[in-house]
Parts: sequence; structure tokens; C-alpha cells
Amino acid sequence: MHSLNSLIAGPARARLLIALAVVLTVALGVSQRPASATVEDKLNDTQSKLDSANQKKGVLSEEIADLSSNIDAYETQVAALRAEEREAEIRLEAKQAELDRAEAEVKSAYKELKILAKRLKRSLDVLKERLVAIYQQGETDLSELVLTSESYGDLIQRSEYLEQIQNRDETIVGRVRGLRDQQQALVLKLKKAKETIESARDEIAVEEQNLATARSAVESQQNELMAARSERRSALGVIDQEVGQLEEIESDLQAKVQEQVAAASGLNTLPAGPMSSPSAAGLIWPLSGTLTSGFGARYSPGGVGTTYHEGIDIAVPEGTPIRAAKGGTVILASYNGGYGNYTCVDHGSGLSTCYAHQSAFGVTSGQSVDQGQVIGYSGNTGASTGPHLHFEVRINGTAVDPMGYL
Repeated sequence: MHSLNSLIAGPARARLLIALAVVLTVALGVSQRPASATVEDKLNDTQSKLDSANQKKGVLSEEIADLSSNIDAYETQVAALRAEEREAEIRLEAKQAELDRAEAEVKSAYKELKILAKRLKRSLDVLKERLVAIYQQGETDLSELVLTSESYGDLIQRSEYLEQIQNRDETIVGRVRGLRDQQQALVLKLKKAKETIESARDEIAVEEQNLATARSAVESQQNELMAARSERRSALGVIDQEVGQLEEIESDLQAKVQEQVAAASGLNTLPAGPMSSPSAAGLIWPLSGTLTSGFGARYSPGGVGTTYHEGIDIAVPEGTPIRAAKGGTVILASYNGGYGNYTCVDHGSGLSTCYAHQSAFGVTSGQSVDQGQVIGYSGNTGASTGPHLHFEVRINGTAVDPMGYL
């Protein structure tokens, strides 16, 4: 009877041992994986904290956007108030010019009034003297003038003299009346000018006060909003720092989980190679190796019939870390017939990438991954003739040539 070791040899024996190790690890449960469970708990806790921090970050970002919008609105109001101030300044300048003219008229009126007052005083003095003279001499009527005249010529001469005296008296009286009327008009003019000045000053004071109050209120509100935005930005900076630290912790924990998964599968994992630069399509090479098979139709051995290869094959040692070609969400991470251990990542907009024949998974279905994050390890599972990575690019589920995207 042959022993089990003699019946199973070569690569098949190695794959069987790996499968047995995985089954035994799962069957033994927590007693065989206490460290992994602890790391996974820490990873879950870190991811929960990271989700919470990202939610806070989103809320703060929205608040900052709202505050910025409000600040812009207040800046518009301040600009409008400043435009009103400028218009008010123009009106005030016009009022000031009106005041200047009124004050000039007042000064001129005062000077004229002084002159008129002197003239009126002189005229009144003359009128008083004349009235006194008339009173002292008594009135002279026509009969007296005729009886006292010595001749007709004397009568004519005395009549003309009395007429001149009467005309002079009337002129004096008229002058006095005119000066009095001018004086009254100037007093009224001065009164109106003073009222205009006082009214204009009151209007100016009220308008200046209203504008100052309005601008002060708007600027105060704007300053409060700017302070609130500054506070939110400071809080956002703290959250960003926290997110960065949590992402570093998450990355370290992911690496530990991957190491434990690989260790549970009995593999000696290799260090991850350097990341390539993203292509024009935004993808990086999942690993560095030798391209052994391209995309498309290929002939079967013996030249009979063809098969269609929906990806490219990259030959690498077993256990080589596989990187996500682009960030996205893991939509499949399970054993899938000829693909063996098969992982697919959805990158959005109908683009997805798939990784076949893995020796071990580094992620689980539903998990979010970043570009360049290790998602598994190369292997020889499924319909495979040796350790390599079968890499696919799909658009809306249809396989396309990956070389057009790398």
C-alpha cells in the first residue's frame, strides 16, 4: 500500500497542503487565530472611527461652504451700502454747497441790512426834523397863500416853493417806507436761510447715522461669520489630521491582516514591489513581472481550435503582493472555478478590474480599497499551469484589452 506522500507529488501536493492548512485554520477558529481576531477588531474599530471622522469632515465642509456663501452675501450688502454711502456723500456735498450759498447770502444780507439800517436812520432823522418844522410853522393853506402874496408873480413863486417842499416830504416818506420794506424782506430772507441751513444739517446728520448703523450691523455680522468659518476650518484641520492618522493605522492593520491571511495559507509572502505611475486611464500595474500571455484569441495546443483570453498573464513568484490598479469597492472575493481565487474591484463609471489565480485574499467583498493597496497574493489556483496573475479590465462587464489602460 502506497503512502499518501507517494501518491500526491509535485505542485498538486503543494496545493493540497495549502488547502488543508486553510481548512484546518478555519475549523480551529479563534483558538488558532487569536492575534488575527484582535487585529481585525482593531481594524474594524479604526474603520468605524475613520467613517465617523469623514462624516464630521463632510458636515464641516458643508458648514464652511454655507458660511462662505453667507459671507459673500454680506459682502454684497456691504458693497451696496458703500455705494449708498457714496451717493449720500454726493448728496451731502450738494447740501454743503447749498449751505455755503445760504451762508454767503446771509453774510451779504447782514452787510446790506447794516447799510439799510444806517440809511433808514438818517431818513427817519430827516423826516422827524421835517415833521417838527411843519408842526412849528403850522399848515399853510391856499387862501392864506393868496392873501399874503403881494403880487401874482409872488404867488406863483411861493406856490412852486411849497410844491417843492411837499415833493421833498413825500420823497423822504417814500424812502423811509422803501428802506423799511427792504429791511423786512432781508429779515425774512435771513430767517429762511437759517431754516434751510438747520434742516440740511439735520438731514445730513440723520442720513450719516443711518448709514453708519447699517454698515456697522452688516460688518459685525460679516465678522461673526468669518470668525465662525475660521473656527470651522480649524476644526476641519484637526479632523484632517485625525483622518490621516487613522488612515495610517488602517493601512498598518490591513498589512498585518494580509500577513496573517498569508501565514494561515502557509505562504511565504514577498514584499510588495514599487508602485508604477498611473496611466492616462488612471490605472497602475498590479504587480511587476513578465508578460507571458496577451489579450484576445489564442490557439490551443496542437493547433486545433482557439480560445479567447480575456486578460493578460503576468508571471511572478507565488506570494507576490497584488496591488489594486485603481481605488474602488471590492465586489467579488471568492473561489471561482477556473479563475481560482478571484477578486474584482468596481472603480465606478462602468470600469472594473479582476485578479485571478491568487494564492490568498487580502480583502473581502464590500470593502473599499485605495489605488496601490495590496488586495491579494499571486498563486496557482484554478485552471493554472504555474504561479502567475491573470489580470482583466472590464467595461460594463465586458472584457477589454488591459494594455489599452495600463
